[in-house]
Amino acid sequence: MSSSDQIPQENDLPKSQQTPMNIDGNSTTHFGYKTIEKDDKISMVAGVFHSVAKQYDVMNDLMSFGIHRLWKRFTIDASGVRPGNKVLDLAGGTGDLTAKFSQLVGREGKVVLADINSSMLNVGRDKLRDKGLVQNIEYVQANAEYLPFEENTFDIVTIAFGLRNVTDKDKALRSIYSVLKPGGRLLVLEFSKPEHELLNKAYDFYSFNILPKMGEIVAKDGDSYQYLAESIRMHPDQETLKSMMDNAGFEQTSFKNLTGGVVALHKGYKF
Repeated sequence: MSSSDQIPQENDLPKSQQTPMNIDGNSTTHFGYKTIEKDDKISMVAGVFHSVAKQYDVMNDLMSFGIHRLWKRFTIDASGVRPGNKVLDLAGGTGDLTAKFSQLVGREGKVVLADINSSMLNVGRDKLRDKGLVQNIEYVQANAEYLPFEENTFDIVTIAFGLRNVTDKDKALRSIYSVLKPGGRLLVLEFSKPEHELLNKAYDFYSFNILPKMGEIVAKDGDSYQYLAESIRMHPDQETLKSMMDNAGFEQTSFKNLTGGVVALHKGYKF
C-alpha cells in the first residue's frame, strides 16, 4: 500500500467528526476503570487499537475460542439483509461482517466499512482486497457520534464490539438513527452481562487473569487487553442499552443473549 493510499489518522478527521470541547459541565468519562477527560478518550482508545490491529483477528479467535464467528453469523442472519441493500458496518474494524454483507447485497448493493481507527481500517481493507472483495465496498474513517453520511442512507447499520469504546453512546445512537432509512434497522453486537452468577465469576477470572496475559504473549500488549476487559464491565447492561436505543428514537427494540449473556445482540428499527 502506497503512502498516498493510507487512510488518514484520527487527528486528520474533519472538524465535524472530531470530539468538540465540552460545554455541558460534564467533562469526564471512563477509559476502562479510569476517569479521564472526555476530550482525551478518542486518542487513548486509538492507541489501544493502533497497538492491537495487526493481531486483532488472531486474538479474537484465541480469546473467544472461535465463538465470535458464531456471534457474527447470528448477527448477519438477524439483519434481514437482502440483495441491493446498503449497509453500514460501523466500527467494522478488520471487516468480518463487511465480507459477508458484501456477498449478500450483491452487485446492486453497497457496504460501507467505517471505523474511527486508521490502523484497523488499513488491516480490514487489505484483508478484504486479498479475498477479492472490491466491487461493492467503501472505506470511511468516521466518528460514530458524527457520522458523515446523509440522512436516510442505509437499510442496515451494524456495530459489533465497538459501541463500548464510544465516548458518548447516546449521541452515537442518535447519529445512527439519522442515517438509517425509514424501515431500516440497527444491530448492536456487544459484550454484556452474564445471566448467571457462576458464569459471571468465571468470566471475571478469565477476563482479568488470563486475557491480559494472552494479550502480552500474542499481541505484545497486555495493557490494551486489560483496558478491553475493563471497558466490557463499564458498558451498559442489556436493559439499559435497550432503553438508550428507545430514547434515541428506535422502535420495537429487543435483545437476544448469546453464550449466557456474555454477549448480547440488540436490535431496533426506524419507522
